[in-house]
Amino acid sequence: MSKIRVAFYDAKEYDINSFEKANNESEIEISYFETKLNEDTVKLSEGYDVVCVFVNDTVSKNVIDSLCNNGVKLIALRCAGYNNVDIEHAFGKIHIVRVPAYSPYAVAEHAMALLLTSVRRIHKAYNRTKDFNFSLSGLTGFDLHGKTVGVVGTGKIGRIFIDICRGFGMNVIAYDKFPAKDSDIEYVELEALFERSDIISFHCPLTDENRHMVNPESIEKMKKGVILINTSRGALIDSAALVEGIKDRKIGAACLDVYEEESDVFFHDYSGHIVDDDTLARLISMPNVIVTSHQAFLTNEALSNIADVTLSNISEFFNNDTCSNEICYNCVKASSCAQAHKAKCF
Repeated sequence: MSKIRVAFYDAKEYDINSFEKANNESEIEISYFETKLNEDTVKLSEGYDVVCVFVNDTVSKNVIDSLCNNGVKLIALRCAGYNNVDIEHAFGKIHIVRVPAYSPYAVAEHAMALLLTSVRRIHKAYNRTKDFNFSLSGLTGFDLHGKTVGVVGTGKIGRIFIDICRGFGMNVIAYDKFPAKDSDIEYVELEALFERSDIISFHCPLTDENRHMVNPESIEKMKKGVILINTSRGALIDSAALVEGIKDRKIGAACLDVYEEESDVFFHDYSGHIVDDDTLARLISMPNVIVTSHQAFLTNEALSNIADVTLSNISEFFNNDTCSNEICYNCVKASSCAQAHKAKCF
């Protein structure tokens, strides 16, 4: 059997290390490209069977058509989210697989790390003591115990974050369009969650329906001084509205591991450059905003799981009739995929 050739886009050193360590399948041959997948770089996929992509690669209608013309048979997402893929256009043309869960603990723990850093001013204290400034002025925080946290999205990550919050003695309420069955989670309507929560953390996928879930109208419903945490997808929050909410003192703090215009900025070193994104620059300059560069997933365990599952997805697709981690338009939009993951979606 000839080798399965994989064009690996947006490759970072940690990606290469984890995939090379995991790739014991002699049938899979990976070529690593530093560039992201888009209309200009799709030509690199010529002669490959698979493209392996991440969250900020662009898998649009035109890119999908070019992939098909180049003979690519599979889009292997090495992530859980797929909002960057035109799954409707892809249906019937090219198959898509993903990594539905690689380490929910990593993301949930990072969300709590951001919250603790913010409310206890750890980042400010760290910078001060590096200069031998041991003053406590301006470092007063508050107890998490007894505070109400609203969790938007109660999949694996959301439920683990809930467990962490309960360990701190916090009161938890949640919203999910599809509530977890047989759970002890107190579900409320989204508007009630906005109104009651001292802290709101987002753990849901991005869809057309919830894009800019945080907007001027929803911010108006929130408690004064509310803290927002986003480790899911940047476009859940209207960034311009977030800036105004912080300026108006309505939002007390923001902890962001994602940003809606991150694709041209995150994962790169721009320390010696002027960043053109004025909204991001403004957010970073605010003393009550913490931004990390989409690193919540970045643990050794998660990287290992991502590599293992991605390679398994590729091998399964080419060797079996099943494709357990395939995602298609019918799976997402109507939960009516006729194959029900017992076979390929089409």
